[in-house]
Amino acid sequence: MLHHVSIGVAGVERAAEFYDAVLGALGYKRTAQYLPYAIAYGEGVSEFWIQLPQDNNPASAGNGVHFGFAAGSQDAVHRFHETALANGGKDDGSPGPRPQYGPDYYGAFVVDPFGNKIEATFIAGEARSRGRRAGGAKRTRKAGAKRTRKAAAKRGAARKVKAKRGGGARKRNARRR
Repeated sequence: MLHHVSIGVAGVERAAEFYDAVLGALGYKRTAQYLPYAIAYGEGVSEFWIQLPQDNNPASAGNGVHFGFAAGSQDAVHRFHETALANGGKDDGSPGPRPQYGPDYYGAFVVDPFGNKIEATFIAGEARSRGRRAGGAKRTRKAGAKRTRKAAAKRGAARKVKAKRGGGARKRNARRR
């Protein structure tokens, strides 16, 4: 549904230090950088942007707004929280179950050095179904690529046979002359 999310900060370089570490704990990588103005993170595409506000006014965090990042395990939620605190973040809810959000919800909340609220979330059933979807898409792409290679091999074999036949016909015609 969402294409990307952007948050404003007072200093992109400092934000890069914090988010490289914190999002790295979840396995995310920096996908773009336009220093000193903006950086982005994601899984192959830039989905989470950190930037100086476009209106040149001071950045401020919205009340009630937070950004939740998918974690692959409860251990990843703990690494996210520990890394955030070690890099200047403030605890806003230590790692643990959150039954008020669902029976399998496990999360941790921190406030980044610029006042933005971020969270790492692990939901056991959701992580498994995401993995199956991603794996299924890979299998489908691989199967399509395999079919394409097979078709190309058949075309190549057909050309060789045709060339062989054609070559033989040319030799016979040359002998007749």
